[in-house]
Amino acid sequence: MPRVRFPHPLTLLVGCVLIAAALTWILPSGEYQRREDSETGRSVVVAGTYTEVEPSPVGPFQAIVAIPKGIADAASVIGLVFLIGGAFTVIERTGTLARLASSLAQRLSGRGILVIPVASLAFSVGGMTMQMQEELIAFVPMLLLLTRQLGFNPVTAVAMSLGAAAVGAAFSPVNPFQVIIAQKVAELPPASGLGFRLVFLLAALGLWILGTMWYARRTSRLPEAAAPTQGRDAGWRDSGILLSVLGAFALYIYGAQKLGWEFDQLSALFVVVGVLAGLLGRLGLAGTADAFVEGFKSIALAALLIGFARAIYVVLNEGKIIDTIVHGLFTPIAGLPATLSALGMIIVHAAIHVPVPSTSSQAVLTLPLLVPLSDLIGLSRQVTVLAYQYGAGLCEMVTPTNGALMAMLAAAGVRYEEWIKFVAPLVGLLVLLAMLAVIIAVQIGLS
Repeated sequence: MPRVRFPHPLTLLVGCVLIAAALTWILPSGEYQRREDSETGRSVVVAGTYTEVEPSPVGPFQAIVAIPKGIADAASVIGLVFLIGGAFTVIERTGTLARLASSLAQRLSGRGILVIPVASLAFSVGGMTMQMQEELIAFVPMLLLLTRQLGFNPVTAVAMSLGAAAVGAAFSPVNPFQVIIAQKVAELPPASGLGFRLVFLLAALGLWILGTMWYARRTSRLPEAAAPTQGRDAGWRDSGILLSVLGAFALYIYGAQKLGWEFDQLSALFVVVGVLAGLLGRLGLAGTADAFVEGFKSIALAALLIGFARAIYVVLNEGKIIDTIVHGLFTPIAGLPATLSALGMIIVHAAIHVPVPSTSSQAVLTLPLLVPLSDLIGLSRQVTVLAYQYGAGLCEMVTPTNGALMAMLAAAGVRYEEWIKFVAPLVGLLVLLAMLAVIIAVQIGLS
C-alpha cells in the first residue's frame, strides 16, 4: 500500500484558500441578519432571516490577497507565537531546558511512560479552563527534549500537550470560549449540566491518555543521551527561570478572567520572561537579543501558518458564502426525529468548523439558528449545546484550517499525515463517545 503524503503545510493551506475561492463561484451568496447580544457582547445571527444577496465571487488574485489579510487579521496570535518562540530560545540557550529535561528523565528512568498521563492532565486543565492552543507552542522545546530522552517521538509530544488540551476543551463544562458562550447564546445558566459533562470529560481524557500511552509504547526507541550541560544539575537560576514562565501563565490566566486580557498581554509577559531568563542565565543583553532573533527565525513558519489558515475564512467571508454553508448544512436535519437531529448536529458542527475555525465565532453563528429549531422539535437546549461543543471541539484536532494545530505540528517537526495517522482512530472513538453522551442526554432530558 503506497504511503499517503500530504503536501507541505504552506502548499496545503494555499490549496485550501484557492478551493475556498472556487466555492464562492459555485455557491450562492447569502446572509443572515445580525443583532448585538448583550449577554455575549457579540453580534449574533437572527433565525429565519437568511436571504440570498448579490454574488461576490473571489477571483484568483483576490484569493492571494486574502493571505496577507489573513496574516493581518491574526496579527495578535502571530505576534504571540513569535515572542513565545523568542523567549523560549533564550531559555534554551541558558541550558535550563536541557538540565530540567535531563533531571526529569533521570527521575523517570524505567518509568518514562508516566510522563504521558501527568503531562496530559496538566495540559488538559489549560484546555478546560482557557482553551489553550497557540500558547502551548511555548512548551515544544521542553517537550521535545524530554520525549527524546525518554525514547518517544515528536507525535507523542504533540499528543500529550495540544491533543490533551483539545480533548479537555471539547468536553469541558467550564470552557469560557466554547461551552459558556454557547450556553449564554442558548439562554442557559453558565456551567449548567456540569455533572453530566464531567462524567464524559473523565471518560474522554482516559481514552486519550490510554491511546497516547499505547502509541508511545509501540513507537518507542532507545532514549537519546542527554546533551552535556553546564552545571549538570538544575540550580537556583534554572528554578528562577522556570518560576518566571509559570508565573507568566498564572498572571495571564488571572488577567484573562478578571481584567479582560488577551494575546497582546500574554505576548508582553513573554518579552519580560525572555529578558529575565537572559539576565539570570548570564547571556547579557546582546546575547539575549541574539537569542530572540534566532527564536523568531525558528518559529517563523509556525507563526505564518496561522495567518495562512485565517486566509481561508477571509475568502469565504468576502465571498459571502459562510452563512450559505451554515444554512445549507442545518436545513436537512430540521425534519429528523429529536435524537437523530442531535446526532446530525454533531456531524454538521464538525463540517462547519472547517470553514469557521473559531469555536466562539461558530457558537454565535449557529446557536441562534439551532435553539429555535430545538424548541420546535422538542430537543433540550442543553443537548443542542452539547452537540455544538463535541462537533466543533473534536474537529479542532484534525482540520488543517486550525492554524494553531498546523503551527504546533510545524514547531514540533511533525508532518500532517503523521498526525492524522495517529489521531484519526482516537478521534473516531471520541466521536462515538460524544454520540453516546448526546443519546443519553436526549433520553434523560438533560436541561
